[in-house]
Amino acid sequence: MLARRKMSLSTLAAAVDITLANLSILKSDKAKAIRFTTLEAICQALQCQPGDLLEYVSDDSAGPPGG
Repeated sequence: MLARRKMSLSTLAAAVDITLANLSILKSDKAKAIRFTTLEAICQALQCQPGDLLEYVSDDSAGPPGG
């Protein structure tokens, strides 16, 4: 989405008011969670929907929830 919008990571970080380090963690799929307010701010800055940024990937090794 960054490339489509021709926006750098540092520009997005400034627009969303998040540190470049935290944004890099999100971009590299190393984040374990994201606040809805942060997701909303990123979507506003990139003019996109959450589904444009997020993808569900099944983790078959985890087993059923709560199990």
